[in-house]
Amino acid sequence: MNENQFPASTVFRLSESVVYADASIVSKTVIKKNAGNISLFAFAKNEGLSEHTAPFDAMVYVFDGQAEILINKVPYVLSKGEMIIMPADVPHAVKATEDFKMMLVMIKQ
Repeated sequence: MNENQFPASTVFRLSESVVYADASIVSKTVIKKNAGNISLFAFAKNEGLSEHTAPFDAMVYVFDGQAEILINKVPYVLSKGEMIIMPADVPHAVKATEDFKMMLVMIKQ
């Protein structure tokens, strides 16, 4: 088990499981398996991930704040309680329009 990974059968609250840091992106692995990963992220306002691709599908679920997610150059604004699927091999980027937290679920093929 990764030291940053949650132990099995642990009850936790998403909103308390990853914390904001000034001018930073904080991440925490929930689970990492051959079939995929689940990670939590806390983005400070105006922080982001530059455009990139991944060889597998990914789902973003926003559980606090708001962000703009570009998928194939198309902007999507997501707020708390919303989610979006990012298809494999399609360029995407993430930018916090305010402090925001997300859960990223990656399903490997």
